[in-house]
Amino acid sequence: MQYRPFGNTGVSISALGFGSMRLPSSTVDGKEVFDTEESIRIIHRAFELGVNYIDTAPYYCDSQSEIIVGKALKGWRDKVYVSTKNPIENSSGEDWRARLEKSLKNLDIDYIDFYHMWGISLEAYNNEINVPNGPMEAALRAKEDGLIKHIVFSFHDKAENLMPLIDTGNFETILLQYNLLDRSNEAGIAYAKEKGIGIVVMGPVGGGRLGMPSEAIQNLLPGKVSSSAQLALRFVLANPGVSCALSGMGSMAMVEENCRVASNDAPLSEAELVQVNTSMEENKRMAELYCTGCNYCMPCPQEVNIPLNFQIMNYHRVYKITDYAKEQYKQIGTVDWMKGKNAAACIECGICEDKCPQKIEIRKQLKETAAVLG
Repeated sequence: MQYRPFGNTGVSISALGFGSMRLPSSTVDGKEVFDTEESIRIIHRAFELGVNYIDTAPYYCDSQSEIIVGKALKGWRDKVYVSTKNPIENSSGEDWRARLEKSLKNLDIDYIDFYHMWGISLEAYNNEINVPNGPMEAALRAKEDGLIKHIVFSFHDKAENLMPLIDTGNFETILLQYNLLDRSNEAGIAYAKEKGIGIVVMGPVGGGRLGMPSEAIQNLLPGKVSSSAQLALRFVLANPGVSCALSGMGSMAMVEENCRVASNDAPLSEAELVQVNTSMEENKRMAELYCTGCNYCMPCPQEVNIPLNFQIMNYHRVYKITDYAKEQYKQIGTVDWMKGKNAAACIECGICEDKCPQKIEIRKQLKETAAVLG
């Protein structure tokens, strides 16, 4: 296993982190039941292979993840760093502290190494977190009390809002999205490195879906990688600003493969990165035949997020990762960072086509998107 400095925290963490959001489960009488024994077995195998960073959250795995991780930590607590999250539900520091104490109880530990303000935006920071008697004050007190070691945050906001959050000076590390298909945070990662902020990447293989066989992905480096997942993970780890790639692992096979990739001390070469970037630019040009993302078509009177629908459709059309596209399509309108409605809400009024400088047949494409991804 390779280890990297985690910003200016003084800590070195494994290049691969264990994401505890997809622990093994089965369906019993129509209900998802998580397999505690198997979950502990695969977590322990990851620890044995050198993973020393494990990430969980209160609501993962039907609120069972923290409890299962806590059981897996027995005998390993002094060898691994624990990360969990606090959902900012309001501006009350007292409520924030109560949620922290609940996580400590679930995990059955005395302190949390890296404690995240969960999925915050710049707006939430200004209006709900950094306020009198709010979560930031509570976090600083909790750190003084020894309940948390490092105050950190996870990020799903617009890429341009990452740097102002870094500049607050209140956070030591960041958990954010970055992968072959979503490189919007690339400049922010470089800025974080410059400022001594550690970066953990979530979704390095697109929530596991970039791990699906895809000739379009593997052919970025033909003959040099054995799977799409391997290329996706190696691409993320080639970024000098990335300390750790966090992968949700639900099976022993995933643990073994990901640990094997993260133990490769020969990152992608400069020539290989150029080759990947060149191929991705060609794919981007191909995607722009369907939509350039200029946003002139917006707003839609039915609130359809047209550019987002087309971006997701291109995951299917250009990159041939249809399962990933379908999962992303389902999330439109259900999370803050994917606002609007999906293609099924289109009533074919045609207003968007009158505004499109590319003269794209938007109504036809939305209909196709809904049929394929819905």
